[in-house]
Amino acid sequence: MNQNRIKQLRLSRAWSQEQLAELTSLSVRTIQRIENGEQASLETLGALAAAFDIKVAELVGEQGAASSPDNALDLNIEAARHQVRSESRFYRGMIIYLLVSVLLIVICRVTSPEYNWFWWPVGIWGGLMVVRGLRVFVLRGWFSRWEQARLQKILRK
Repeated sequence: MNQNRIKQLRLSRAWSQEQLAELTSLSVRTIQRIENGEQASLETLGALAAAFDIKVAELVGEQGAASSPDNALDLNIEAARHQVRSESRFYRGMIIYLLVSVLLIVICRVTSPEYNWFWWPVGIWGGLMVVRGLRVFVLRGWFSRWEQARLQKILRK
């Protein structure tokens, strides 16, 4: 691993060792050791790569042929980023749903208090939000795992 690469990346972002340690949840001493040439574990490399928003293979300086553990770690980091983006989109959608629902209830109460028409859009949209929440939090990756298992089963025949 090229320890100068980590120092260059850190300095190019004008980060101190303390700031990098805080971003990666590593100790300052660990950052110092890595910059002084000591080997880093795959977990540490993954944390550093995530902080710099690069692949582990780029961090360790392997161009083209990255080792298998580094590729697996990069895939895990990318999957985690995808999950965080999905959860973030869900929470934004939930906030919009709640705000619009309150607005619809207020409009319904002001314009026609005898008829509760707001239940239809709020209920349908709420049902869709439940399905989306299940997909994001419960079924995440279930379909792709099923496809992978099915493909392996067919190829074994």
